[in-house]
Amino acid sequence: MTAVHGRGPAPTTRVPTAFTYWETWRRPGWARADRTIRRLTGTSLFPPDDLADAFCESLFHGDPVAERFVDEVYTPDPARARAMLDRALADGLDAVSAELDRSDGAPPNTVPAAMRDLFAEFETTPEWVDPALVDQGAAVWRRWGTMLFAVAGGITLEMYTEAAVATPLSLAGGYAGDNALRRFLETCKFWIDTSEPGALLRPGSEGRATAMKVRVMHVAVRRKVDGHPEWHREKWGYPISQGYQMLTLLGGSTVPALALRLVGLQTTADEIRALLHFQKFLGHLLGVNVERFPTTIADSLRLTAMVAASRSHDAGEHGRELVESYPASFAPRPGQRGLARLRARYNHGIHGAYTALFMNPATRSQYRMPPVFPWILLVLARFPLLTLLEIARRTVPGVAGVVERVAVAHRLRWYRAQMDGREADFDANGALRR
Repeated sequence: MTAVHGRGPAPTTRVPTAFTYWETWRRPGWARADRTIRRLTGTSLFPPDDLADAFCESLFHGDPVAERFVDEVYTPDPARARAMLDRALADGLDAVSAELDRSDGAPPNTVPAAMRDLFAEFETTPEWVDPALVDQGAAVWRRWGTMLFAVAGGITLEMYTEAAVATPLSLAGGYAGDNALRRFLETCKFWIDTSEPGALLRPGSEGRATAMKVRVMHVAVRRKVDGHPEWHREKWGYPISQGYQMLTLLGGSTVPALALRLVGLQTTADEIRALLHFQKFLGHLLGVNVERFPTTIADSLRLTAMVAASRSHDAGEHGRELVESYPASFAPRPGQRGLARLRARYNHGIHGAYTALFMNPATRSQYRMPPVFPWILLVLARFPLLTLLEIARRTVPGVAGVVERVAVAHRLRWYRAQMDGREADFDANGALRR
């Protein structure tokens, strides 16, 4: 049966008023692009209407299993809940149960049902998971090294123009002002932990623990933002919704793989498909309903086009603060001297150049961003070397392993230097800043 495109949402489909896809795709520019794609490929630029409907509806949904855990276990006693969570992630729920039973001589205690349900879902590997593809996708992230941080950071800035994305982050304050670097580095730690060899498939691994902590943190922020006077559900849906979490997963696969070609990293079609599978399983661990997550490059690009057509650019000053805080966070800080100051000066300049590569020029021009020159010249100068390394990686035995080891070592050095002795904690207890 041929998929239908462009009829409009079903009568029962909820669509946030700020998500303007159904109005925008008919505009001359988008309609012309769709016709061109149809002539060249025989299919639409956009997803079929049933998938578009499902995505729009997902903007009103969260993570009910984890939300129950936060409501019943985490919110009443955050310190105790975090200790239980850490123990269960390291040693399993049975260890938590045994510890509760012997805690103070009181009658036997049991692990709360909400926590058992959360771990039952988390620890169940879906039948569709292909461990080899998960490992292959994780290896791509490792090979990208710090370029993953740069491209993902730049692509994320593009979506800070949307109030549905910017408002929760602005209210929480993590990615704004002086906190921007700290929270971005926590995200880098998430990328590092979840892409270590076998991390997502190995019980007790740091990668799985980090995924769960991020999942709980998302729920805690969602609970605080939903109902806040600045949040309007009819306009934007549910805070940190299923739909926008799915877009975050896509932001680590097809789009960055294509964008990194601009710096010389040539990710193959098979590697991109493995990345999509890796992201799909990562989404499962994060509590995302991945039943309709794209499994092909074409489908992922159709969903990306749909979201691009839906943008309303309504984030205003909240979005401006988030966008401008990101490159500014790398600038030299008062008190930095010597090598630390030189490193900060380099990171500030090079990340400013990366935003010029990975953001839409029309978007970037609306904000105060670091100068592109002379830093973009370094990016251009490295292009031939990276291209040659990519050719050697795919054609010369043994080179791929060396490239990965160098990239992994470099990303760890970069992360530790930026953290300057601090540790990522993925705190779910912070209050909103306004």
